[in-house]
Amino acid sequence: MPEEVLFESESRRSREEIARYLRTVVDSLESGESITLTRGEESVTVDLPTRPTFEVKVEREGPADGPGELSVEFELEWNEDAESGGSGEDLKIE
Repeated sequence: MPEEVLFESESRRSREEIARYLRTVVDSLESGESITLTRGEESVTVDLPTRPTFEVKVEREGPADGPGELSVEFELEWNEDAESGGSGEDLKIE
């Protein structure tokens, strides 16, 4: 299935700025409100289902014998035409 990027933003931010962005997402998740992402003239709004699939991934890119680039990714995923369920595995984030 081909992927269509509807919105993308990548920029260096302070931890405090990132926390504010994530709090906005958390507040929208808890209240059931849509999430709107805007950058300049570009904007996209998404309505999340009550049970999207939540994926957490930590990756390291680079040579096996030297320093690389680390990333932590949080992803919410769902089918546009159906309610998502996902597995009920016990995830802990501390």
